[in-house]
Amino acid sequence: MNLWADREKLLAQVRAQMNQKRYDHTLGVADAARTLAERYGADPDKAELAGILHDYCKCWPVEKMREILVRHDMPRELIDGDKELWHAFVGAVVIQTELGVTDPEILQAVRYHTTGREGMSLLEKVVCVADYIEPNRSFPGVDEIRRLAEKNLDEALAFALGGTITHLVERKKQVYPLTLLAYNDLVRKGGNGW
Repeated sequence: MNLWADREKLLAQVRAQMNQKRYDHTLGVADAARTLAERYGADPDKAELAGILHDYCKCWPVEKMREILVRHDMPRELIDGDKELWHAFVGAVVIQTELGVTDPEILQAVRYHTTGREGMSLLEKVVCVADYIEPNRSFPGVDEIRRLAEKNLDEALAFALGGTITHLVERKKQVYPLTLLAYNDLVRKGGNGW
């Protein structure tokens, strides 16, 4: 299935999965992902498409998402962890099975847009940062992430993940292991060279 063949149909399918606020966010992420892809050399069409699809399951009932996670043998630490992460992993499964997305880069960008992971691809980084910086976002530190994204994608992502980790620690919530691995990987590779 060529998802770009009928852009309006795809957008209608995505829109049907979410409320207006989430849809506005989705369009913002798609635009930010295209911009970042053009700046850093990722495929702009793939980045925009991953942005459109990244929150496909975000508004689904947790019971429905849990059933998909269990059926697809997702890691126990994910299933027992923060439900806010589920939609990304479920989304990667659903856009493949229901929409026919087969491009592994797009599937990975959707899967890891909330957690990150060690050894992230350029497209994964683009979508993850776009999710943080799209224009509808407003949280402490977002302007700094946007500023950093203008000059260094890895530094912007490390700053964003560091903020997420700090936020979770301050609230005595679990930090998903992939997020720590992603942060450490970025700092190890960039560190003082930024």
